[in-house]
Amino acid sequence: MMRAMPSAQRPDAVVFDNDGLLLDTESVWTRAEGDLFERYDADFTAEHKRELVGTSADIAGGLIEGWLGQHGRRAELMEELNGLVVAELEHGVEAMVGARDLLERLKAQGTPIGLVSNSPMPFVRRSLEIVGFEAIFDVLISGHDVAAPKPAPDPYLEACKQLEVEAGPGVIALEDSPTGVAAARAAGLTVIGVPSVDGIELAEAHHIAVNLLDEIVTGLTLIP
Repeated sequence: MMRAMPSAQRPDAVVFDNDGLLLDTESVWTRAEGDLFERYDADFTAEHKRELVGTSADIAGGLIEGWLGQHGRRAELMEELNGLVVAELEHGVEAMVGARDLLERLKAQGTPIGLVSNSPMPFVRRSLEIVGFEAIFDVLISGHDVAAPKPAPDPYLEACKQLEVEAGPGVIALEDSPTGVAAARAAGLTVIGVPSVDGIELAEAHHIAVNLLDEIVTGLTLIP
């Protein structure tokens, strides 16, 4: 695995995943998922979490209806979960370590910044508002608003289109899930994997960073 970016030139754009990468919202989802399982007298395990991280609503719903023995209730279960997670979000959320400084430096040097998430747009917007990031992004894309969510390339291709940059290696995507890595790679982007959940491997990422303070990530900015 490469440990340095291929050049010191400013990237064409940087596109972030949200949950677990930019914001510590995976913990919010985890609490909501646990609450949902408790309603159906089931235990939510670390293995369940690993399988859900980064998945689309359709895939997550299929997994959850099977685990809970609620076959045919995929849509209802996801609606229930979305209600729980929005309520849980109001208890507070934090930016991941290094996120605020990284965004500010990218903005200061004029790099286009996008956010691509498989979460519903109302959740994305509210989570950004809570941490004060609502005005920093040039583009926000939800997997619910394109033809196909991650792992399809559609959300990243749409982000590049709206950012008015060519989807290619000059665009850097930061992701914490295999689903997100697959989507960004399929769009032709350079992918930095930043794992946030124990046991998840991002082998298909071009580079791996320990966190957003890793030199691979901070090297995206030319401002000290």
